[in-house]
Amino acid sequence: QVQLVESGGGLVQAGGSLRLSCSASGTIFSQLVMEWYRQAPGKQRELVAGITRGGWPNYPNSVKGRFTIARDNDKNTLFLQMNSLKPEDTAVYYCRGRDGSVDYWGQGTQVTVSS
Repeated sequence: QVQLVESGGGLVQAGGSLRLSCSASGTIFSQLVMEWYRQAPGKQRELVAGITRGGWPNYPNSVKGRFTIARDNDKNTLFLQMNSLKPEDTAVYYCRGRDGSVDYWGQGTQVTVSS
């Protein structure tokens, strides 16, 4: 059974930092493209960072320069370092692992940024 479990969310003041983790089990983590998404109340889920199997990251403009995605294939773990957080970053953050035939999601972790 495949599991993706996020951790590291919480409450932080604007300008602060958080580091999210996503631990994977039951799958060959290194073969997955990994991504972080977020969903704020009343809004659609949006991609905030992705990383290829080979470790190449990509970001939307909204978080570029503030968020950094990384993966540790030896520890089956995905990370998201979030700096200079803004109130508009408040959302539930999800990790996603996929390849051509599978698509796994975690249960999400809440990030709240106070002004």
